[in-house]
Amino acid sequence: MLPTPDTSHVSFDTIYEPSEDSYLFLDTLASLSESQWLSERFQKGTSPDSASNAVPLVVEAGTGSGVVLGFVAAQSQKIFGRQDVLTLGTDVNRNACKATRETVSTAIATEQKSPEPSTLKTVHISSVTGDLCSPLRPGSVDVLLFNPPYVPTEELPRLPTAAENDPAVSESMSRSAKFDQDTYFLSLTYAGGADGMETTNRLLDAIPGVLSDRGVAYVLLCKQNKPEDVKEQIRNWVGWNAETVGSSGMQAGWEKLVIVRIWRS
Repeated sequence: MLPTPDTSHVSFDTIYEPSEDSYLFLDTLASLSESQWLSERFQKGTSPDSASNAVPLVVEAGTGSGVVLGFVAAQSQKIFGRQDVLTLGTDVNRNACKATRETVSTAIATEQKSPEPSTLKTVHISSVTGDLCSPLRPGSVDVLLFNPPYVPTEELPRLPTAAENDPAVSESMSRSAKFDQDTYFLSLTYAGGADGMETTNRLLDAIPGVLSDRGVAYVLLCKQNKPEDVKEQIRNWVGWNAETVGSSGMQAGWEKLVIVRIWRS
């Protein structure tokens, strides 16, 4: 079993704590079938100027603690069949971006110091405070990961302001105001609006524009998100596929959580 990145440095007052959905992501990406698929898609070409030699850019939107991105960064050889991967994270919560930088950097350093000789060359570019794919250049992402706020709620929380992301402002708050702000930031990690899909739909809309020609996206859905309908919607895009590649198992006849792979035909 591959090691889970250390998140002991993370304060979970405003950041989603790794849970069943996070670990399903790790298990899916490290599974034999998925690692083989990714290794074939991103294997280096024999020619020095082959397009497949380009270092894959792996982006996680909404990183939270950074446990998923840290795992991918540290285990790139086993997942992609190559050691030279670039990682980048985005999150609307500045605290999550800070936590992700440390989680990913620690995971990479730990793997490089492992008892088995490691030639890992993965580099974490940055963790950017921003909304989903908005900080990313069109056609730049090779692998996009998204564990969304998927719980159906009456309302979708608004995006945080610059002041709410300012640590100096937080430090000057009263205890009750700080509690309210922490509660608000946590709501961003789970509240998905109508059908739990309002944030996910915005991410799905961005996929055709942000992925490279060889790009692939992995998105987690729960049963209330109607994953079969979501996959059919994506298959109606011209030249796109969507398949379930990971599942937490059946509950009352339903797959409780699934990971859907989305890619160009």
